[in-house]
Amino acid sequence: MKYYTSALLGFIIWGTFALVLKPLSAFGALDILIHRVIFAAISIVIACFLFRRKQTLASIRYIKTLDRKGQLKLIANVVSSAVFLAFNWFSFIYVMNAISVNATSLAYLICPILTTILASIFLNEKLNNGQWLAVVLAAISCVILAYGHFMDLFYSMIIALSYAVYLILQKNSFQIDKFFSLTIHIVVSMFLLLPLLSIVDTATVKTNEFYWLVLIIAVGYTIIPLFMNIFALKGLDSSVVGILMYLNPIISFFLAVFYYHEPINTQQIIAFSMIMLAILVFNIAYIYERKRKLGVQTIKHEL
Repeated sequence: MKYYTSALLGFIIWGTFALVLKPLSAFGALDILIHRVIFAAISIVIACFLFRRKQTLASIRYIKTLDRKGQLKLIANVVSSAVFLAFNWFSFIYVMNAISVNATSLAYLICPILTTILASIFLNEKLNNGQWLAVVLAAISCVILAYGHFMDLFYSMIIALSYAVYLILQKNSFQIDKFFSLTIHIVVSMFLLLPLLSIVDTATVKTNEFYWLVLIIAVGYTIIPLFMNIFALKGLDSSVVGILMYLNPIISFFLAVFYYHEPINTQQIIAFSMIMLAILVFNIAYIYERKRKLGVQTIKHEL
């Protein structure tokens, strides 16, 4: 249950991202991203050695015990994760401020489907009939939302695919503390992005509000929900975490309509209703399957 709760809270937090990101729309996406990563890297390294020193040192010792082949695999996984994570952040910030909040909502409607498909192909994760029905419903709703909005779909696919790949990369066999793993990803992302600092637009003067909002984004909307997400993957299948991701765009969608007053039509209402139905069907199917498996295990134990 703790893994499930962790995933839920992480996506609920991300659903309100627009509240702190929209006030920064005067600044470039790359500018926001680089400062976000720098602040996040400094904060998470401090937290790593202050609050999780034991787990951090254990992870470092574990890395040292790996043979050369294992270390190369780890490096490849870390660098790939950092690249996809940084690219996902950049594309999300750009689309949120330059295109629309609804476009980012569509991205995280598509992402669970991609995550589920990738998990099924590369991780051999199995879904029951009820869960596949939910995936089909979600896929149909995305097609409805994308109809007549091809560019929104294009940008959304980029965001969705980058995060889906990042999630799949976290399902690995390395025995490293998840918080330390996240620390490495963010620090590597920072070093990859630092060379771009020289090309950032400096015409817009950065106020104290800019730095405070970026700090809130770095800690409250980066480190905390990402850790919750990665922690959840310890006890849940990628497909389950992927379907819970739908909470993010639903909250974002309601913010876009009722807070930012972005236009909405019947097509979107139908599609989002189907998404909520898909979440309900998937979770009922998931809980049913868990109870069934526990029942089978109990019977075997009694025999």
